[in-house]
Amino acid sequence: MCGIVGAVSTRNIVPILVQGLQRLEYRGYDSCGVAVHAGGLKRARSTDRVATLIEQTRDEHVEGTTGIAHTRWATHGVPAVHNAHPHFSHGPGKDASSRPGRIALVHNGIIENYVELRNALKAKGYEFASQTDTEVICHLVDSLYDGDLFEAVKAAVGQLHGAYAIAVFCKDEPHRVIGARAGSPLILGVGKEGGENFLASDAMALAGVTDQILYLEEGDVIDVQLGKYWVVDKSHKPVTREVKTVNAHSGAAELGPYRHYMQKEIFEQPRAVADTLEGVHGIVPELFGDGALRVFKEVDSVLILACGTSYYSGCTAKYWLESIAKIPTQVEIASEYRYRDSVPNPRTLVVTISQSGETADTLAALRHAQGHGMTKTLTICNVSTSAMVRECQLSYVTRAGAEIGVASTKAFTTQLAGLFLLTLVLAQVKGLLSEEQEAQHLKAMRHLPAALSAVLALEPQIISWSEDFANKENALFLGRGLHYPIALEGALKLKEITYIHAEAYAAGELKHGPLALVTSEMPVVTVAPNDALLEKLKSNMQEVRARGGVLYVLADADTRIESEEGIHVIRMPENYGPLSPMLHVVPLQLLAYHTACARGTDVDKPRNLAKSVTVE
Repeated sequence: MCGIVGAVSTRNIVPILVQGLQRLEYRGYDSCGVAVHAGGLKRARSTDRVATLIEQTRDEHVEGTTGIAHTRWATHGVPAVHNAHPHFSHGPGKDASSRPGRIALVHNGIIENYVELRNALKAKGYEFASQTDTEVICHLVDSLYDGDLFEAVKAAVGQLHGAYAIAVFCKDEPHRVIGARAGSPLILGVGKEGGENFLASDAMALAGVTDQILYLEEGDVIDVQLGKYWVVDKSHKPVTREVKTVNAHSGAAELGPYRHYMQKEIFEQPRAVADTLEGVHGIVPELFGDGALRVFKEVDSVLILACGTSYYSGCTAKYWLESIAKIPTQVEIASEYRYRDSVPNPRTLVVTISQSGETADTLAALRHAQGHGMTKTLTICNVSTSAMVRECQLSYVTRAGAEIGVASTKAFTTQLAGLFLLTLVLAQVKGLLSEEQEAQHLKAMRHLPAALSAVLALEPQIISWSEDFANKENALFLGRGLHYPIALEGALKLKEITYIHAEAYAAGELKHGPLALVTSEMPVVTVAPNDALLEKLKSNMQEVRARGGVLYVLADADTRIESEEGIHVIRMPENYGPLSPMLHVVPLQLLAYHTACARGTDVDKPRNLAKSVTVE
């Protein structure tokens, strides 16, 4: 979602600020801007891409040694230049369109009490140039400023309700940027030369600039100056936070020979799964951290909390956990869980799933569970330094690498790999996994990269299907049992990047309503592995054909489902038993990708969406 970069230095910092924004573009945004200390306050803002902003800074000679920059994903106020960050304060009595005041500020998150604060500031004579909640913080800091920006920010954040990460500087205090966070990530980058220091919402923004990273904790406020910085916690007491070496940049950020990042990431799945399973030589609790055996022995149920694609990986894991580990499992949409009455069980293993480890809804749900005494927590996450990993007792860090495309692909399959390992470990702890079964499962997991590569070879057939889908506006996806969540994920991928309205159903539910939608213009994608529900699924397929529906079937080789009029079949290379969902999802990813290409949509940056959702 929104991205922040800030810096204090002795050199012109604008090239580093805008380069940082470019590295954060994958998160999704609809406007961007940069502000610097240039005697007074000077800025450039745009509703175009960061590349346009870079040209603007050059044309308008925006240069300075202290500055902040931002990519905005609109929440309060439409995407427009006047709503873009950074915002400047306008003191009482000043026309908001006149010369700027003394405070410049950028903000990630949502301020829930912004209306009350806005009204109070208006009563003091402050004028507003935007519809954003962010401008409220800017004026609030200005109203509290009395010569010390650090003190003003500390006082201001005490009045904020909601989530925020902010970076602020003042025209009266060169070489000083103040940062604060609550519910949204913010880091410090310790510079390598000239005493320069940086703030950012993501370590990737500082890749190539510094690898010395300090992660701010909830409620921290940080004072960043040349050659020094200090942090206070939410009680405003001085604290020391550890500086870690973080290698944030990799070749994964380069597109290479692929047309889009999404395509690249689909084809990286064999390697991503292999990397995620590297070092797994046996099924042992220690894969999930020190003390895992003790925790696993004490749990009698599992609660999975996640959003979007990660939620569907959790839904898949529910089938594994209950059939293999025989442990009752509940999967909750994180954004709903904390707002309903639930019955806490201290013997529940709370599992969060997140690509970024900073998903606001999932973090809030985790803290809600912890607050109700459910302290046995584990996360499946792709970022080892994320808040999710830091706040959970146990973790399994997937190794998908940087995922740039908004529509998640390799993060999903690596999450499934981690969740399957968790299933096997819990089964072993409960005495339900024999040595022979362990060996069989390990063999199957080691073969996954080769199996995924074989599925990727089906791409030409998928392209043929995509040509049929390109002119459709609706689609149905069907699955049963373990593959119902895969149908849900396939529908999500199609709607995310093609803007085709797509819905997924457990195939047995067709006759309970969705069958009314079936016509010859409604393609019906069916996931058809050779499992215990195959014959039931075939009956559901006949219900579609009897209503003139056209089927597109991903079938295992031994299902005896043949192509004929109204039925298009792609044969999967092999039946993969309980790990079959990891293979069947890949053609659905490719179908969405190639349909989006055929429709000419922005595949990597679909409208209205963001990669890392750091607001509720």
